Amino acid sequence: MKEVHCKRILVTGGAGFLGSHLCRLLLAQGHDVLCADNFYTGCKRNIAALLAHPGFELLRHDVTFPLYVEVDEIYNLACPASPLHYQFDPVQTTKTSVHGAINMLGLAKRVKAGILQASTSEVYGDPEHHPQAERYYGNVNPIGLRSCYDEGKRCAETLFMDYRRQHKLRIKIARIFNTYGPNMHPNDGRVVSNFIVQALDNVPITIYGDGRQTRSFCYVDDLIDGLERLMCSPDELCGPVNLGNPDECSMLELAETILDMTRSRSTIAFLPALADDPVRRRPDIALAARALGWEPQVGMREGLGRTIDYFRQLRAGPGQAAS
Repeated sequence: MKEVHCKRILVTGGAGFLGSHLCRLLLAQGHDVLCADNFYTGCKRNIAALLAHPGFELLRHDVTFPLYVEVDEIYNLACPASPLHYQFDPVQTTKTSVHGAINMLGLAKRVKAGILQASTSEVYGDPEHHPQAERYYGNVNPIGLRSCYDEGKRCAETLFMDYRRQHKLRIKIARIFNTYGPNMHPNDGRVVSNFIVQALDNVPITIYGDGRQTRSFCYVDDLIDGLERLMCSPDELCGPVNLGNPDECSMLELAETILDMTRSRSTIAFLPALADDPVRRRPDIALAARALGWEPQVGMREGLGRTIDYFRQLRAGPGQAAS
């Protein structure tokens, strides 16, 4: 491993799906990591193997309250990211995105730290342009069931850009498209975890709508690599930068692939479409490829194989319930 300057890095939402993988990468690079999480959707299981690492520290904290620590960099990942979780308490979801951004930006300003915001492809809404490039402003419903998440993330982007313009803060904004892999919560309501759990249980795979709506799925290792590259990029590259896999597939194609790979006896059940559910979603990653030298490396079947193995091990082992 190459020599690196040891940094003190705060990862909010560090016990969540993406955060736990990011903590592991940063520790492997030789940094000290402070993982902050209120465990609303994060799991202690995700970071259990890191607790004995001398460079790892765990702090139970809700980002809607200020945090006073001394760090060199901040990755702000704290926010429920699945519709099931963020719609359960929509007011708290908005507060997490907006108040959390204000508090973490305030911390970054005080300690002069670089800060990265984990934004989302949901800022594009149900897009009328395809694929979605960063210059596209989106087609959003500000009063719909999903708006607590969509609009909260859009407001967080506004705050980040205004802190850059007003306070010269070193900020980065990553727009994350659908990501999957080990450490996903088995009951988070996201399509990959839903389909895999249903297939392993041999119960009907539920597709909302006709199954022709599309997504582009990025394996978690590729996404985390993109986040780290963005944080380490020159100061003038503040974003937003799309991070996702441009290979597009329909929900029906995904379900059939998972059925094949799990050798499941499940059938496919079609349910009414969800409100404001985007019809097509695919990232334009030209900026990430050009500015970061980044593009996904893990193909869908390879990534799904690793994810299916994770859920099988989770079901077979003790402590499979979320912490």
